Amino acid sequence: MATLKILFWICIFLVVYTYVGYGVLLWLLVKLKRLFKGKPAPLTLPADEDLPHVTFLICAYNEQDVVDMKMENTLQLDYPKNKLHIMWVTDGSTDETNERLKRYPEVEIVYSPERRGKTAALNHGIEQISSEITVMTDANTLVNSEALRNIVVHFQDPDVGCVAGEKRVMARTDGETAAQGEGLYWRYESTLKRLDSELYSTMGAAGELNAIRTTLYKPMPENALLDDFVMSMRIVDRGFRIAYAPDAYAMEYGSANLHEESKRKRRIAAGGLQSSWWLRSMMNPFRHFTVAFQFVSHRVLRWTITPFALLALIPINVLLVFMNAGTIYTLIWALQVLFYLAALHGCYLEQHGKKNKWLYVPYYFLFMNLNVFYGISYLKSHQHAGTWEKAKRA
Repeated sequence: MATLKILFWICIFLVVYTYVGYGVLLWLLVKLKRLFKGKPAPLTLPADEDLPHVTFLICAYNEQDVVDMKMENTLQLDYPKNKLHIMWVTDGSTDETNERLKRYPEVEIVYSPERRGKTAALNHGIEQISSEITVMTDANTLVNSEALRNIVVHFQDPDVGCVAGEKRVMARTDGETAAQGEGLYWRYESTLKRLDSELYSTMGAAGELNAIRTTLYKPMPENALLDDFVMSMRIVDRGFRIAYAPDAYAMEYGSANLHEESKRKRRIAAGGLQSSWWLRSMMNPFRHFTVAFQFVSHRVLRWTITPFALLALIPINVLLVFMNAGTIYTLIWALQVLFYLAALHGCYLEQHGKKNKWLYVPYYFLFMNLNVFYGISYLKSHQHAGTWEKAKRA
């Protein structure tokens, strides 16, 4: 029984720490840092003549339906036109993406006839960029007009090698379950990224909007499933920081439904497992303690150990209850039962077109963790290829 109790409390600790404890500890550490070093100095935007040259890079595969929307948004960016270069890398597109882009003389089109995936497109495009800063974004996102200015200001710090913009999820109609869940998740993620950045470095940049010093880019294996994460974390591994810029944001519609959202989650989970292995040297606390602490706490645990700990809690708790281990174990089992019943009811309501935000939280939490297990299977079948099926947006 003693062994079961130890395993039980280890699992409890992992689950609570990963999803709640790290955020609380991070907040406390940032407060302590401010106490001794003060708040970060406000950033001052440079004058136009001092702004760096920027390439705005969009990688695309069969995006004919969003080309005009994306270009209209891009042309509204508040940045000196003589310092802004727009490049689209079209990776094996078979629709009219290239033809539509040719309507815009501002655009440089880098075309690859073979579809090899986004990582290959990044490798292909960035090798042709000469500007100091490269800003990357997705074809289906809308970027706020001040985004580039709010990004490049962070590069005044020579220790910053990458800047992560903020992702915001939109819903076309009230009650879109997938969009609401994705939006809730990203609001939580944005808070952690802001605190991570202030403590030392944000742990990874999302592909919806990020920027790097172009000279820091190193070609990545084409089978990378989370190219944006691997790219940005390799920059951290070389001694630079990722700064977080919440006032530079990319907006996109959430997945059309939870089936489509599951496609995204299992690919991200598979990419998380893959990148955790590729970047395993960053977990060594003797190389850089703060990076190891943030990387393991924010990323590695939720992609590897914690979902298994969450699953293991069920049989271990049942065994302890039947062995009369104590009232605390019976109480925690009762809470587990209530949590899973709430999740099941939330699932039932979602499938019948109804919503209840209090029941939706446990449902989406389990939905995310379940997709980690799907991700293991996904990784096995996609470990040699960087292409994937895009999730349909709302």
